[in-house]
Amino acid sequence: MRVLPASLGRSFNGLWFGTGAANLGDGMALFVLPLLALAVDASPGGVAAVTTALTLAWPIFGLHAGWIVDRVDRRALLSGVNIVRALVLVGLTAGHLTGTLSLPLLLAAAVLLGVGETLVDTALTSTIPSVVEPAGRGRANARIEATINVTNQLVGPPLAGLLAGLALAMATGVSAGLYVLAVAGIAAMTLRRPPAGPLPEDGGPRAAGSGGVVAGFLHLWRQPVVRAITLFTAAMNVVWAAATALLVVYAVRPGPLGLTAAQYGLLLTAMAVGGLLSSMVVERLRRRFGVTTLLIADAVGTVLLVAPVAFDAPVWAVAAGAVVAGAGSSIWRILVATIRQNLSPPELLGRIYSASRVLSWGVIPVSAALAGVGAELFDVRTVFAVATGLALLILAVFVPFARRTDLSAAMEADQEHRALA
Repeated sequence: MRVLPASLGRSFNGLWFGTGAANLGDGMALFVLPLLALAVDASPGGVAAVTTALTLAWPIFGLHAGWIVDRVDRRALLSGVNIVRALVLVGLTAGHLTGTLSLPLLLAAAVLLGVGETLVDTALTSTIPSVVEPAGRGRANARIEATINVTNQLVGPPLAGLLAGLALAMATGVSAGLYVLAVAGIAAMTLRRPPAGPLPEDGGPRAAGSGGVVAGFLHLWRQPVVRAITLFTAAMNVVWAAATALLVVYAVRPGPLGLTAAQYGLLLTAMAVGGLLSSMVVERLRRRFGVTTLLIADAVGTVLLVAPVAFDAPVWAVAAGAVVAGAGSSIWRILVATIRQNLSPPELLGRIYSASRVLSWGVIPVSAALAGVGAELFDVRTVFAVATGLALLILAVFVPFARRTDLSAAMEADQEHRALA
């Protein structure tokens, strides 16, 4: 297959820049909001409530976000939501400086920022097919994923911490400015109208763009590959939620690994670096090993995320498993995003993406809560042992599915063109 030039076009570059600026603002805002809660003397429960408010939007508002994205100009939506998020942070900055900030105001701001995230994330992945030709979507998704890893996870939190050490208002103010800066990149985009999506396998009519809120969910459920990958993602997120909720308890002193908070931070940074590096080489890996092998490797990485803790392995094994899992997670998100884009009608892509997020992310808070209950009733290693068993079961089911399904066809542009013909 012909190697495409490095540039994906001015419109994608504008979207790419806007994504980087907005996600840097996200990473800073998510870090600084709990600090603002502490600044207003919130209790530990109040601080936790802020984090909960930030994550409520996907299960509650996710399907509606997709419906909105499919019905409005996505460039205008991305610009408008980023401006609103900037105004919210300007309001928090003013409240903190004037001493009028309160926990209820913080909770309201957290809900607004969470709703904004659902709209922006849905619009982002739905816009890529409108600015990138099918053959370039894998590279486009890889660049977006790498940018999110760098700005949201690697740069945003420490930058916010540095600025917050000088003044909390400085951290919130810079975050607001980054949302405004993202609008400049979005303004550079020119959206083309993508071709209509492939016909349903049953030969029926294409899903109408005028469908309701659940139209994306219905199409997702009727498309066997997208449905199966969404369900596998949700199942693996159960394992990830348990690990995310309890790894800190196991790793940080007085936990068995005996790490300091700084050493645990380095462990999480190493996981993010693994995701960043894999997102930079995912296209070369795909050409060398194929989609099926890479997705199976990620399912193995999910096992390695929890198995070292379950078997009381030394710290190097826990760290290595986390890095492999982080790398595999990025590869999974990139490949699955491209498959979903290629197998979804453009007029429904926003709703299909949001439906997949509601299913695959909706399990996270429930799974984390159950993991916490399990740790209270038994112990952390028992929860990780159960998670390891679940991860092995997922792997055992996913391998035959991946081998009998032509996942590579959904990643190839010429395959898609034949489907659209």
